[in-house]
Amino acid sequence: MGYSRWNADDYTSYSSTVATKSTAQIFTSNRIDEALDPRHITVRESRDSVQNPNATPIIIASDVTGSMGMISDHIVRSGLGTLVGEIINRQPVQDPQICCMAIGDIFYDRAPLQVTQFEPDVGITSQLEKMFLEGGGGGNRSESYQLPWYFATFHTATDHNELRGEKGYLFTIGDEEVPPTLEAAQLARIGITAQKDYTTEELYEMVSEKYHTFHIIVEQGNHMHYRPTQVRESWKALMGDHAILLSDYTKLSEVVVSVIQINEGADRHTVINSWDAATQPVVARAVNGIQL
Repeated sequence: MGYSRWNADDYTSYSSTVATKSTAQIFTSNRIDEALDPRHITVRESRDSVQNPNATPIIIASDVTGSMGMISDHIVRSGLGTLVGEIINRQPVQDPQICCMAIGDIFYDRAPLQVTQFEPDVGITSQLEKMFLEGGGGGNRSESYQLPWYFATFHTATDHNELRGEKGYLFTIGDEEVPPTLEAAQLARIGITAQKDYTTEELYEMVSEKYHTFHIIVEQGNHMHYRPTQVRESWKALMGDHAILLSDYTKLSEVVVSVIQINEGADRHTVINSWDAATQPVVARAVNGIQL
């Protein structure tokens, strides 16, 4: 993909069409769409083009279990416009191409992983609207946050990595603890043939070779409300300062952009102060722990 570019007017026009719709009216699917189903996907590609000569792959993978469907709703309504628009304006990376993933629970859910194409323009919204917000999950205190890591490692191909030797960005988003393992038998349930079982630590190390990988902990989530210490400690133990606290999910895009800026060398205080007064404390809480 990648034969067009982001147009803010196009997104503003789209956003106005969903402004008065409920979440259920936007996301109408009651099962996984074949176009987003990993069993029908060999690879997702982020390629350079005349319009996007230095395509940078950015994966946004959100938990859609329980109360976490609010994240997908926010991304469609306004978050995507802020995310891409601010990356283009601030230019921490060039030519962003966005892939969105929906995360469920591979033990319990019918659709534990859904994956869009990498897209550089507002066309990604038509894929996002096809996502099945299953709202499931289970009682195992974690969702399958490592599924996007597996998919990104083995089923994405990017010119940014293959031609330039550079890493893309991958953000998982959710409110529960780190899952312990990803088993080949579990992957087989969604049509993926794996060579072995993987620990989460193995997958994090592998995906980090291709992507700057972060996990955003949604502090407003139900699970985080009851087990905040356990959630924070499990992610910090695995990822250190790549585990990011998000105190206001409506500022998700601003936090993602800020993390990318700081990771690319921008001064954290300058980044924090570049946002409006309501956004600054949310961004500051998220990025103050990041060590370059």
